[in-house]
Amino acid sequence: MEHLGLRRDEMFIVSKLWCTHFRPELVQKCCEQSLSDLGLHYIDLYLMHSPMAFQPGASIFPVESDGVTISIDKVPLTDTWNAMENLVDAGLVKSIGLSNCNKHQIVRILTECRIKPVNLQIEAHVNFPNSELVSYTQSLGITVTAYAPLGSPGGFRGKTNLLNEKWISDIGIRKGKTNAQVLLRYLIQRGLIVIPKSVKPERIKENAQVFDFELTPEEMHLLNTMGLNERQFCFKNQMHHPEYPFHGDQ
Repeated sequence: MEHLGLRRDEMFIVSKLWCTHFRPELVQKCCEQSLSDLGLHYIDLYLMHSPMAFQPGASIFPVESDGVTISIDKVPLTDTWNAMENLVDAGLVKSIGLSNCNKHQIVRILTECRIKPVNLQIEAHVNFPNSELVSYTQSLGITVTAYAPLGSPGGFRGKTNLLNEKWISDIGIRKGKTNAQVLLRYLIQRGLIVIPKSVKPERIKENAQVFDFELTPEEMHLLNTMGLNERQFCFKNQMHHPEYPFHGDQ
């Protein structure tokens, strides 16, 4: 940060608790490793990576004898959350949140928590608006971050690539914007935080140029309804987990 001329308080750093460290006695160890790796004294937002605990050990993706199915660990979700609350008390993190959780899991956390989640990070894009969960979470005063906001074109799994869709291009032409900018603006107007992934400086700059135009109600309705309602990240090798969050939309 110093070589970029930035102060720590000008940066907002987010990290995650990985699934092999959900046992309460492992939570602080995982956080401290992230702090060491990042060269930081604290993390601004620390997220539980998913509601599904994996068996702890050397592998970050422990698998059963078939080499595919994830080896699960049965750790109560609220036990992990309580350990994350202790990180706030210790000053290691400023705030804590969730990722890839469904409504019922959020309710369980809220019922027993001492420190409320400030953020939920979930998949959301034109092909999977995730509208019900987004609206519910926002109604609780919890911010929502959309990962894969462009539909994950880099690791494309779906039937349509949103960056090539003509009906989105038609909106972009009217605005003087690219498909990517339209897709990001759509989520921003829904009140979501977006985290597009890119390693190209020109793309990173382009992705930031989304605050000088606005989509009309008609365009927002089109973007809300024209997609395929197709989740990209299903975690199929984890579907046997008792905390698997996506059974309702498979």
